[in-house]
Amino acid sequence: MERHVYDRMAQIDRDHWWFVGRRSILTALIERFRPRPTPLRILEVGCGTGSNIAMLQGFGQVDAIEPDDDARAFAARRTGLAIKGGYLPDVPLQDGAYDLIVLLDVLEHIPDDHGALAALRSKLAPGGRLLLAVPAMPSLWSGHDVAHHHQRRYTRRTLEAVVTAAGFRVIHHTAFNTLLLPAIVGVRLVNKLLRREGGDEDALPAAPVNAVLSRLFGWERYAAVRGLLPVGVSLGLVAELA
Repeated sequence: MERHVYDRMAQIDRDHWWFVGRRSILTALIERFRPRPTPLRILEVGCGTGSNIAMLQGFGQVDAIEPDDDARAFAARRTGLAIKGGYLPDVPLQDGAYDLIVLLDVLEHIPDDHGALAALRSKLAPGGRLLLAVPAMPSLWSGHDVAHHHQRRYTRRTLEAVVTAAGFRVIHHTAFNTLLLPAIVGVRLVNKLLRREGGDEDALPAAPVNAVLSRLFGWERYAAVRGLLPVGVSLGLVAELA
């Protein structure tokens, strides 16, 4: 990602409605689909500035990988973890070491998404599971994706295809960030018309607005764990070894 994207993420990822609401949904998905009772052995691939680690630690012991030097250093200071550097599939990881591997808005950054998932397959313990969150709807492609160095946005079909080709079996699939989809589509349309590449989509809204948006987004967790949301800005998927 661009340097300014990491810098902005470090400033807002504790409080911004998107991060808060997403963590609520991810927590619900892990609670519903974790492979066994906690504590789990968890690997987060592409932890960024570390905003998900405290949430994941509620379920067990967490290891993390982050290729960006500055983001990795920030995450290490924030969490106290010794976070590994490097890129998949070259990061040395123990086979069969993890009950849960998560890639949370990471897979879309990786040119060889199939190769990355295939490399992680052997790192799961028997009965282990994979949790993915990715941006959805290729029609929403914008300057925001360019600034974040996205390689692609996924559809349900394309995400399931790469996961199954890498040797996993999908057990749950859901869209999320559905309630705010019309507003997000509108913002991106306006930005394109005004040629504001990326606009200011990551700006932290005023506190009352941010609180309302956090609750609206977070409420989707009840539907997401049941797979009831057919379309949204993001997709979530849980898989296990085929």
